Amino acid sequence: MRTWLVLGAVLAGVVTVGVARAETKLSGTFVADATCPATQTIKSGKNPGNVNTETGQNYDLLAGNRDEPTHYMIRVPGADPERRWVKVSCGHVAGAAAAPAAPAAPVEPDAPQKKAAGGKPEYVFALSWQPAFCETKSRKTECRAMTGASFAATNFTLHGLWPQPNGNFYCAVSAADRANDKGNWQKLPPVNLDGATRSELDEVMPGTASQLERHEWIKHGTCYGKDQQAYFADALALMRQVNSSPVRELFESNIGKELTSQQIREAFDSAFGKGTGDRVRVSCFNDRGRRMIGEVTLGLAGPIGSGSSLKDLMLASAPTDNAGCPGGEVDRVGLQ
Repeated sequence: MRTWLVLGAVLAGVVTVGVARAETKLSGTFVADATCPATQTIKSGKNPGNVNTETGQNYDLLAGNRDEPTHYMIRVPGADPERRWVKVSCGHVAGAAAAPAAPAAPVEPDAPQKKAAGGKPEYVFALSWQPAFCETKSRKTECRAMTGASFAATNFTLHGLWPQPNGNFYCAVSAADRANDKGNWQKLPPVNLDGATRSELDEVMPGTASQLERHEWIKHGTCYGKDQQAYFADALALMRQVNSSPVRELFESNIGKELTSQQIREAFDSAFGKGTGDRVRVSCFNDRGRRMIGEVTLGLAGPIGSGSSLKDLMLASAPTDNAGCPGGEVDRVGLQ
């Protein structure tokens, strides 16, 4: 039997027939970074009144079109209808949060219990393999300085800790800083850290030589909900767990050889517990006929602190069927 949904009465003033498309309820503020069409529907692009967002204007954030949205639903006061869709790239979100889940139904005392499968990722934790990165960025300061004895030659390096959903960027960041983040990182405000954290970050994130930490804070850290010191200290605590694990040992022992995504996922299962590998995705790139592993990303969920267990954070997140790249070479230092 077909389900009749009165979506238009709520969103668009029309009645539609069919199965509802899933939406992710959100709250917070959408800040427009550009003038963009604010449409009644995504697919047709229908835009009654030719409504556009205004650069710098704040709008109530209502929903995303899916878990990792390409469009946000916002409220545009004075428009008819007020609820409109805009592309994620049109602006940034400040204070976004998923709507609270409905209370769970009561469970009968003798009913069989099912283990939770994990919720959607609240963070993506991105780990780089620096020698591969430097194959195509050899002129960068950090790449010119890297040798076989460098930390980055045999350890994962920190790319970033990214609050989700995708598009949750630049929270309460000025237009000037957003503009400078498009390539003028040296003009971004310095990141203030205590001496020990700064020293560790410079080793674990070699890109600090090119002000990568300024970019990561402005784009992602401002949406983390903590200050700069806590944001980077939390990320470094997670990095220590990865680099002291058999996952790092697997990469070091296979430098110059190939690894499959299955081997990498199995290494996570061995190091952090069965099922953690299902939260891992591998990214590769091709360089002069060679396919190299450039990055490994982990899905995380739950509160992160200096004492958080990477295992628990990974298992709290949703598994992904997409392991990414099927496999590639673990690059060694120097142009190959």
